[in-house]
Amino acid sequence: MDEILRVEGISKTFTLSKKQQKIEGTTLRKKVAVDNLSFTANRGEIFGLLGPNGAGKTTTLRMLSTLISPDSGNAVLDGCSIVNDPEGVRSKIGFLTSELKLEDFFTPNYLFDFFSRLHQVPEEVSKVRKEQMFSRFGIDKFAEVKVKSLSTGMKQKLSLVISLVHDPEVIIFDEPTNGLDVLTARTVTDYLQELRGEGKTIILSTHIFSLVERLCDRVGIIIDGRLIACGTLDEVCDGMTLEDRFFEIFKEVKGDEQ
Repeated sequence: MDEILRVEGISKTFTLSKKQQKIEGTTLRKKVAVDNLSFTANRGEIFGLLGPNGAGKTTTLRMLSTLISPDSGNAVLDGCSIVNDPEGVRSKIGFLTSELKLEDFFTPNYLFDFFSRLHQVPEEVSKVRKEQMFSRFGIDKFAEVKVKSLSTGMKQKLSLVISLVHDPEVIIFDEPTNGLDVLTARTVTDYLQELRGEGKTIILSTHIFSLVERLCDRVGIIIDGRLIACGTLDEVCDGMTLEDRFFEIFKEVKGDEQ
């Protein structure tokens, strides 16, 4: 297989505020969000990180996207290190999260053109790509409508489109169907499969078993910031359903805590 991403022992610890301690139900001042995490992803595959809320999935993807730096460890994406060459990494990825906020007073046309210039996409290339993607996602009819007037689903599709203006080789997607209606969710997941068919690599996080079963070539189960199991669905599930296998692993890891 043609390896495009190698993650080697990345870790991240956060200092908790009094409010965060109360929310977490702990007196500890430090929280280990990601603990010595390692895995690889291959070109042209969808790799999923599966785990409950608070498992460290989002923190991991933020480190891979160079939004935050690991305390230790490294990851090399298509020859670029997240520690030593974050700009190189950013030029090769598209990162999308449901937390991405679009300014209300801009239009899809303006945002696509702005991000195209930001990624130094040639004007003619940008024009053709915008026509194709706006048509693909039905944004063309709303190209001059301000973001504040768009539906939640249309905003999510616009976020996806502007994250991919530069046609990146790797797409990092945090909870791809979070908060979406079933029609928009299906549009997004169908497109992810199309991208894989074009040879793109997709790294996604989710807590939804059916999404992993439908999309992912390989999956890593993450609990308390640690990668507990990793491989193809057959390898990870070992003859069980993914849901049953996950809860078996979860019980083994958490033990008497539950």
